[in-house]
Amino acid sequence: MSPTVSSPARTIRIGSRKSQLALVQTYWVQEQLQKHFPDRTFEVHTMSTQGDKILDVPLAKIGDKGLFTKELEVGMLNKETDLAVHSLKDLPTRLPEGLMLGCVTERENPADAVVMHEKNKDKQLETLPAGAVVGTSSLRRLAQLRHHFPHLEFKDIRGNLNTRLAKLDAGEYDAIVLAVAGLHRLSMSDRIHQIIPPEVSLHAVGQGALGIECREGDTEVLELLKTLEHTPTAQRCYAERAFLRELEGGCQVPIGVNTTIEGDSLILTGLVASLDGQRVVKDSLTGAAVDAEQLGTELAQRLRKQGAHEILQEIFALINRSGKLKEVLSEQD
Repeated sequence: MSPTVSSPARTIRIGSRKSQLALVQTYWVQEQLQKHFPDRTFEVHTMSTQGDKILDVPLAKIGDKGLFTKELEVGMLNKETDLAVHSLKDLPTRLPEGLMLGCVTERENPADAVVMHEKNKDKQLETLPAGAVVGTSSLRRLAQLRHHFPHLEFKDIRGNLNTRLAKLDAGEYDAIVLAVAGLHRLSMSDRIHQIIPPEVSLHAVGQGALGIECREGDTEVLELLKTLEHTPTAQRCYAERAFLRELEGGCQVPIGVNTTIEGDSLILTGLVASLDGQRVVKDSLTGAAVDAEQLGTELAQRLRKQGAHEILQEIFALINRSGKLKEVLSEQD
């Protein structure tokens, strides 16, 4: 009887955007998987997404449903790749049929950071002079910072992290706001001038964590991804994503969150703000960490009753009105 010849283990293909930050994150995932499974082969496949290609239009104007993820998801559905690494804050809360969130990695600091122009190195956001120009591409940051610093002028800024820093250094802005996590991952922590506390600006849903997406039912890949899952981060992010999903908001809507875990309890704070920062609805809820998604849903329903629904309906109407949102942003800057 001939001996049974075992077939070689399948090569796992990892999809990634081509940006520097995306590649740093993806290669980290590849390295971690390789450490846990030294006999397996993990390949990185890169592609450009719509969000990478359209750099001269505010994100809110072009929409955000899968702006940085769609091409990666098509690759998985076509079985060209087996998983995709995302900044979790870019991953929509409703995924295409056949795909799932397979793993959430341990979170970096999810806060927002202020990077100052050299001439303002002795200042903080609160001490910048009236009319100082602050760059951000996020409506969430825009609304909250307008609420606390109405004397500042805010302008949209697009491009990858290096491009944004170059625009700041060239004097186009007095300061820009970026994610602490991205600066850390690119070894640029020295550019952080000020970390914005949650009392001033709640962070984006999923900010600081990586989300690894894969095909539903792919038990082989799911078993591999189990080794990278960080349960406390996953619980926090599932609560945040449920909160966002219940409010039907995308990453380009002024919705902010903050989560902490104390023992077996999870504390979720959520916020919805108007674009001009004049109206802010904010509340917190505490519950069992194992019931994270239920907690997120309940807090969203509570905020909706407190006025968040009306604020979001106004914003959605502006976004759906062709070109109108850009005009509103310009008027309010």
